[in-house]
Amino acid sequence: MKAFRRVCLFALLSMIGCNVAIARTAAAPKWPDTPLARTQALALLQTLNADLLSHDSATLTLEHWCGAHHMATPARVVAQRVHGGDKPLPPQWRARLAIDASEPVKYRRVRLKCGDHVLSEADNWYLPNRLTAAMNRQLDSTDTPFGKVVQPLHFRRETLSADLLWSPLPAGWELHRTQMQPTARALAMPHFLLQHRALLFAGDGRPFSALVETYTDQVLAF
Repeated sequence: MKAFRRVCLFALLSMIGCNVAIARTAAAPKWPDTPLARTQALALLQTLNADLLSHDSATLTLEHWCGAHHMATPARVVAQRVHGGDKPLPPQWRARLAIDASEPVKYRRVRLKCGDHVLSEADNWYLPNRLTAAMNRQLDSTDTPFGKVVQPLHFRRETLSADLLWSPLPAGWELHRTQMQPTARALAMPHFLLQHRALLFAGDGRPFSALVETYTDQVLAF
């Protein structure tokens, strides 16, 4: 009897696991591989890119994106810390940050999540001497997104590059539109779709952070 109960319990837990997996899959629908879907995906990527370029806080931009597309309730972005594997500041960025070799630099890598969706992965090098003690404690001990921690600095963002890592429409599609036929397959897209490199400047004009933000296919998971 006990063995029978264990078998039933195992089956029940397996069913629950399957339902959770199905729910997660349903939350990230696949795009059809059609000319219309490819055009829509490109339009959305360009819209997100423009939104990010026109706002200083990527975190708040992603929260708005998540909310507007009903990807999570509440639409709140949190930073999932990735520990280990620290990366040194690229040498060319020291000049951009206006620091010499003796200036301490801290590194923080996070995944920005909204609900179950990891919308971006970010490498962040920042200057602790240009932040307050409270900000440094929060960055060291919590998963709060960097942009929210440093909001009191009234920072502005200077984008150095914005690269589309994948285009849903193939090169030269406008010259060969008749060759773009719908298929029965789902639209295949890579994990990383868009990448920004940027500096953050405090209200006094001094730079205090260098960022590399890479946006994932989850920004289209609705």
